[in-house]
Amino acid sequence: MGLKEGRHFAVKMPEEGRDGYVRILKEGLARAARLSVRGKDEQQRRLAADFVKYILERAGEAGKEVSEKAQKIIEEGMSRGSLTLKGFEREVEVNGEKYKVKVIDGEAVEEDRGGRKLLRIKITAEVGGVRRDYTITYGRYNKNAAKGFAVERAEADAERHSALVEALTGKRPRVYRMKDGRIRIECYEGHLEGFMRYDELADAIEEWLEETDQRATPTGCNRPSWSPA
Repeated sequence: MGLKEGRHFAVKMPEEGRDGYVRILKEGLARAARLSVRGKDEQQRRLAADFVKYILERAGEAGKEVSEKAQKIIEEGMSRGSLTLKGFEREVEVNGEKYKVKVIDGEAVEEDRGGRKLLRIKITAEVGGVRRDYTITYGRYNKNAAKGFAVERAEADAERHSALVEALTGKRPRVYRMKDGRIRIECYEGHLEGFMRYDELADAIEEWLEETDQRATPTGCNRPSWSPA
């Protein structure tokens, strides 16, 4: 399926008479779920679908809480890349004013700044009749949380930027004015999950999250003997 050890699953080999296991990480299950509906070919989609079905069965054996957690991860994974930015249109309201959002194109690219991996989400869109490029830069901050930032100088630009984020992710960003008069727009992991629904952004976001995540934890029971991914 293309899952990678360390990013998507962990392996403990049998030793001294003890059983070994393959432990599926959260990103591994989400990745498999995505591949089950958008894999590169029929064989990959079938393998991923069978794998997801098996994990759901094992999660069900582990109890309702584990089963619900696994189902949520699978649903989120299947939504990744399900939409396209090009041609996207939606109307949202910001501070009492309605903005029509039309997306022309977009991409997500990883950049290295002094050894620190950042993710830049770049969207070209027409918001409220004004066409321009919008950029949100994500990094890892306190407790490894993924946060994205953008800065605007004019109130109107900040409102249009906020409208774009809300239209694409379904979540309104935090907006506040800084001491120097500029306006700061903040996005969080919930916004990033929304951005991952778009095919043009999903792969780069997924890869960046995996490369920078220091909190990857297994999902499922603690004594798995699942088939190798």
